Amino acid sequence: MSFQSANLQSVSGWVGRLLRLDLSVFDEVRSDPSATAGAVIVVAIASVFAGIGSWLWAVRTEPIDAGDVLVKSLVLGSMLQTVVWFLWVYIVYQVLVRGYGVRADFYELIRTMGFAFAPVALSILIVITNLAVPFGVASLALAVLLTSAAIQSASSAHPQQALTANITGFTVFAVVMGIMANIAEVNTVGGLAPGLFFFSLDLL
Repeated sequence: MSFQSANLQSVSGWVGRLLRLDLSVFDEVRSDPSATAGAVIVVAIASVFAGIGSWLWAVRTEPIDAGDVLVKSLVLGSMLQTVVWFLWVYIVYQVLVRGYGVRADFYELIRTMGFAFAPVALSILIVITNLAVPFGVASLALAVLLTSAAIQSASSAHPQQALTANITGFTVFAVVMGIMANIAEVNTVGGLAPGLFFFSLDLL
């Protein structure tokens, strides 16, 4: 078995356990440097699934240009969300270390918070038009809950400190993605963001 296939097996195994709410996964990936790339891949794949959700929503919705949504939400939006996710982690790190003075390692946060982002893949269910918002909100809520647990595993933060840092980081993440949704809009519906974040809030 090659290293790559073994690593992919580990990543899929960790994600599967995490989706069954086995939080011991965080302790494993936190101390495994080889899990860093896997964590970023999980974020990217979850973002792509979210983009597929918004694209399929557009396919079912008239008169939205689904081809435009494919490029802006699925392709560009998922890439941008992956990049902006790093800002979420960075804000969490700064709040923990500079704000609370607790022990935290940036790469351990990347590893644990990356895997905790997996529920965002459930955003693909926004294709169910009448339930788009509930499914979109639920996927993000699950990710926020899991990332709070991930932060506790990767730092010496108390639950309240971890939650405060996480809410701060997520808020910045959500605001930036909300701004992206208002850029290069498709039929004034949404722009450069995947999943629930695709939909414009007319901020600009």
